Amino acid sequence: MGDAKVIDQQPNESDESLPPLELPPIENVAFDHVAIAVEGITDPWALLAGALGGRYVDRGINPGFGWTQLRFANGFVVEGLHPEQVEDDDFLQRFLARSGAGPHHLTFTVPDLDLAISRLQAAGFHLVGEHRDPAWSEVFLHPSESHGIVIQVAQVGDEPLPTPPEPEGFPELSYDHPVASLGRVVHAVADLKGALSLFKNVLGGRVISSGAAIDGNHWVELTWGGAGHLRLLEATHEGRVADWIEGRTGRLRHLFFSFDEPGYVPGAKEDARGRWVVEAEDNALGTRLVIASTAR
Repeated sequence: MGDAKVIDQQPNESDESLPPLELPPIENVAFDHVAIAVEGITDPWALLAGALGGRYVDRGINPGFGWTQLRFANGFVVEGLHPEQVEDDDFLQRFLARSGAGPHHLTFTVPDLDLAISRLQAAGFHLVGEHRDPAWSEVFLHPSESHGIVIQVAQVGDEPLPTPPEPEGFPELSYDHPVASLGRVVHAVADLKGALSLFKNVLGGRVISSGAAIDGNHWVELTWGGAGHLRLLEATHEGRVADWIEGRTGRLRHLFFSFDEPGYVPGAKEDARGRWVVEAEDNALGTRLVIASTAR
């Protein structure tokens, strides 16, 4: 679950800059889910559930937003955020009016939020939107400091809330419908070294692969030991990714799925490398999907 209101907050300013510290990463971090802002609760269902087979996990309502989570075959989760109770807080409604549907934040869970906050602050980050609750406590890194996307760091409490029933109208699948795996989140960054400093050196991601694209941009893929993988894609050399990032510090490039029947996904078009792409402008998620066939 994510308090998306932090998108409109600014990090606290400090007159003192911290000296560089060689501190160990936060321990036992898990890459929990990726969150996408959408106009309505049902917007992700046709593509992520009906076509790719994502299954309902949990949902809830908070001031200003509702959230619904879908889990894929490998265990990774996508969370849809939609406006709710806007009379109490219209932050998400304003985000959608400004930016449209699209990626909103990445969530990492930790066993001790206080220790995580101390480590993040020691590394020079200014945290916003801290919230404490018996079921879920959280703090956020503003995208100006976290390479173009909100980072939620959360601790699951000892008193979790009961899971509501599956929402009415959620897609039912036949017994033989394939379920996709969400292999990785691909995030383009202008400063690869700086992004690794955050995601590897502070948040504790482990490098599992790296390489370079034909345009000269390098990439590094990280894991936290679970289903969630994050690929950091350099966007500094001339090319379509560098053009697409449009001078930002970072921008979520796509979600990469493995699926038996990519050609049947609505809006999917095969590209030159034998993969299928659903462009952001062609789906209600405002998020680019890349799909590779797992069929043999």
